[in-house]
Amino acid sequence: QVQLVESGGGSVQAGGSLRLSCEVSGYTLSRRCMAWFRQFPGKEREGVAVIETRAGTSNYADSVKGRFTISQNNDKNTVYLQMNSLKPEDTAMYYCAADRVMCLGGDWYLPEYNYWGQGTQVTVSS
Repeated sequence: QVQLVESGGGSVQAGGSLRLSCEVSGYTLSRRCMAWFRQFPGKEREGVAVIETRAGTSNYADSVKGRFTISQNNDKNTVYLQMNSLKPEDTAMYYCAADRVMCLGGDWYLPEYNYWGQGTQVTVSS
């Protein structure tokens, strides 16, 4: 059974940093599609970053490019989201997601993934 467990959320002031972790169990990270999403109250989940774990190729939403970095540690079976220069508008629930067809396709940011974590809250104050 595949399970994704997020951690690392919390409260931070604008300009600060957080690192989210997504620990994966039930399969190994090699040759997988892993992504981070976020959800604002009353809104649909939106893709933040995606990584194809075989080659380590990644893509980002325009709103976070240059500030967020997705990475993997295959030994720990964990995917990370390093978030720097955080803004109040980054405040959301963040979710880890795994596996979809065409990992780095043009619609990677849609919530069409097979597995999801429970989410971790990120709050950025001004």
